[in-house]
Amino acid sequence: MPSLRSRLLSFVMKHRHLLRLQLKATTIDWDTSIPDLRQQVEKSAGMFGKLPAQIEASPISIDGLSAEWIMPIAATKDKLILYFHGGGYVLGSCPAHRSIVAKFVKGSEVGALLFGYRLAPEHPFPAALEDAVAAYRWLLAEGVSPAHIVFVGDSAGGGLGLATLIALRDQGIPLPAAGVALSPWTDLKCSGESYRTKVKVDPATWKGSWTVFSKYYVKDNDPGLPWISPLYGDLRGLPPLLIHVGTNEVLLDDSIRFAEKAKDAGVDVTLKVGEGMFHCFPVCTPLFPEARQAMDEIGMFIKTHIGTNN
Repeated sequence: MPSLRSRLLSFVMKHRHLLRLQLKATTIDWDTSIPDLRQQVEKSAGMFGKLPAQIEASPISIDGLSAEWIMPIAATKDKLILYFHGGGYVLGSCPAHRSIVAKFVKGSEVGALLFGYRLAPEHPFPAALEDAVAAYRWLLAEGVSPAHIVFVGDSAGGGLGLATLIALRDQGIPLPAAGVALSPWTDLKCSGESYRTKVKVDPATWKGSWTVFSKYYVKDNDPGLPWISPLYGDLRGLPPLLIHVGTNEVLLDDSIRFAEKAKDAGVDVTLKVGEGMFHCFPVCTPLFPEARQAMDEIGMFIKTHIGTNN
C-alpha cells in the first residue's frame, strides 16, 4: 500500500485547483494560452525546493542553447548527467528544472548539464531532437567520454532522451553509458489504454494535455516516427536503461510497452512500477519514502554505469 505521505500529496495535487479558488481542474484544449501556461509552470517551480548547499548552478550557452551546469562544489566534469527536462515539448526551462536536476546530482554525486531545447508550437519536431543531439555532441567535443555520460529525463524529456539514443545510434554517434527515464512519453500517438483508463486517478497531469501537446510538437509529421515516438523504433543496441513509472498515471502504458519492446530487442532494461504512484514521483524526494527509495536506486544506477561506484 502507498505510504500515507504519498497519498496525502496525491490528494493535494488532485485538488490543487481549489487552492487557486477554481472550481474545476485545468483542462488543456486548443484555446489554452501556452504563454500563460508557461508562466504558471515557471512560478510553480519553487515547490521542488532550493539548491542544496553543496551544489551550484552556472548558466552557459551551447551554440545558442541556454544551459546550466548543476555541479557539486569542486566536482570535475569528466563524468556527467545530461538532463532532458519535461513539459510536453511545449513547456519547461533550465530555471524551472534546476532544483529537480539537483536531486539527481545529489543522489548520484555526479554533476549534470541541463539544457533548454526549443519548444513547440513555435519550434515543432525536429527542433528538440536536433538540440538534444547538439548538446550531447558538444559534451563529446569538450572531451567527455561517452562511457562517462548518462542520459536522464522526465516525462517528455524522458521520451526525448530515448529518442535521442535511437537517433545517435542511427547516425553512428557513440552512445552514452546508460539512460534513466521517469514516466517517459514514448508514444505520441497516445494509443495506450492507460490514456483512457487512468485519467480519473492521475493527479499530476492536465486532462487533454497529451493530445494537444502531441499535435503541437508533431505538427505535419507522422507521430509514429521513432525519432518522435521511440516506442515504434528499432531498439537494438541501446545502452542499459532504468525506467520509473507509477500505476496512477496516464503514461503508464508508454513505459510498460517500451520496456517490453526493449527487453525483446536485447536491451538491459529495468522497469520499476510504483504502486499508487503518480507521474514522475521520484522528483518529489524527500517528501515520502517511495520517492526517496526511487531516487536512491537512480543514484546507484548512475554510479554503477559511469564507474563511480567502485
